[in-house]
Amino acid sequence: MRRRIRPVHLLLSMILALAAGAVALSVSSANAAISGFVQRCGVHFCLDGKPYYFAGANTYDVFTYGGSYGDTETQYMDKARIDAHMAELRADKVSVLRLWMFSHESWHGFEPAEGVYNEQQFALFDYIIESAKAHGIRLIPVFENYWEAYGGIDTRLEWEGLSGGHPGRAVFFDKNKCPGCFAQYKNYVNYVLNRTNHYSGVKYKDEPTIFAWELMNEPRYQDVSAEENKSGATLRKWVDEMGAYIKSIDSNHMLGTGLEGHESRYGFGGDEGNPFVYIHESSYIDFTSAHPYPNAGWANLTLEQTKTLIGRWISDSHDVVGKPFFLGEFNTEGNADRVAWWTELYSDFEARGGDGSAFWWYPDKNAGGDQHSVKSGDPALAVFRAHSARMAAKSGGPTSSPSPSTSPSPSPSPSPSPSPSPSPSPSVGGCSVRYALNDWGSGFTADVTITNSGSSTINGWTLAFTFAGNQKITNTWNGVSTQSGAQVSVKNADWNAAIGANGGTANFGFQAEYTGTNAVPATFTLNGKICTTA
Repeated sequence: MRRRIRPVHLLLSMILALAAGAVALSVSSANAAISGFVQRCGVHFCLDGKPYYFAGANTYDVFTYGGSYGDTETQYMDKARIDAHMAELRADKVSVLRLWMFSHESWHGFEPAEGVYNEQQFALFDYIIESAKAHGIRLIPVFENYWEAYGGIDTRLEWEGLSGGHPGRAVFFDKNKCPGCFAQYKNYVNYVLNRTNHYSGVKYKDEPTIFAWELMNEPRYQDVSAEENKSGATLRKWVDEMGAYIKSIDSNHMLGTGLEGHESRYGFGGDEGNPFVYIHESSYIDFTSAHPYPNAGWANLTLEQTKTLIGRWISDSHDVVGKPFFLGEFNTEGNADRVAWWTELYSDFEARGGDGSAFWWYPDKNAGGDQHSVKSGDPALAVFRAHSARMAAKSGGPTSSPSPSTSPSPSPSPSPSPSPSPSPSPSVGGCSVRYALNDWGSGFTADVTITNSGSSTINGWTLAFTFAGNQKITNTWNGVSTQSGAQVSVKNADWNAAIGANGGTANFGFQAEYTGTNAVPATFTLNGKICTTA
């Protein structure tokens, strides 16, 4: 969302922090309710090989809970307030929380000056992670802001001697015009991913409480040219480069874009250089997102039009992009009956197979509010709790998602993997492989999708192939690769060992470097059987 109201009641924050310092709950001794990384399994999320659907919320300003002064543990952060808010969220059945992990301000700034990372602020975020873990809530931290709130990319542009605002901030995504912007962003995410939580001793990149990362809040490359507004070419290059960089450091977590889903073909907003399908087709992005505010004055959609819009995003995500759909922000405003709207929107979202939702926003009792605020005790939260219970009921059991052909079935005892090398005379049958390249001349990424066209579930798989040149894999995600010369084998990860019958899929990717030519491997074998190429 573009408009962000920053809480400025600094005196109140100081009083609350001082009063709460001695009574804050200790989460270090609590029994953590989080284990395992949520992953993408075809067009849905999964956890430990089982479907994972969720109902979430946004509380963007949790990182500001505390005085932003004095002693780190008792004044800078307000542990009691963080714990109390997590308890409120848990009581209302929020299972995933999207929140900001960016600010260039002096007050609660993560990076108040270029390359200066505020240890006290990151210590506060350490506590947020620990409190969320203790309350069974997963987090989606967002790395940066397209908009001006908390500095955003306008501040990064200023550090490079460039102007922000619209449309000037588009320069941030153009490597030819602002190479320093690319370096700044990479330096920041590198620091974040490799940070060690001072309470748990766990690096952020190894922390399963993190559901996923988002590249930016609502990025766009708007009004540079009419062609770019539709094509999204520049933003896609930025997403690919930053996605590859993040995946090279962190192979555990999923990655989202933070996109709004505005596009003229949807009848919701205009073309803003960030087309929904093309940007989300990046092989580094694990799920799609959209942020509908349907009855805002500029949108003016009816309830039925809103259901149709969300349905189109879901179908494009599942059927065209081939990834889960996350309703990353949404709410009503004005005179709309929120209870009535939420009741129908959530029900329709579930029926269409939506994978996760997060309403905007859930402030705590000490925060201010606006027309989108939904605080503890709001009647709409009864609708949300029912939605959350239904999403939870769809999760965790045997695979029974709306698209079972693309979701893995659990396999408590996968069969042993065959030899990573193809057998001398492999038989043909039952599988196909799609091998998509993103090549930049000296390196590339490959997005590989295996389809099981046989009539039996595959429990445990190894895909083998031979490079045609001197390609060398440097990083793999959603699988475990072994390379000997030109011969490569990729074995399933723990969570995607099963590929359902009659069209079930499994997906993995890797990054590699090479010189010379980079032809697609001629033959793929799955568990010793030759697959056709798609």
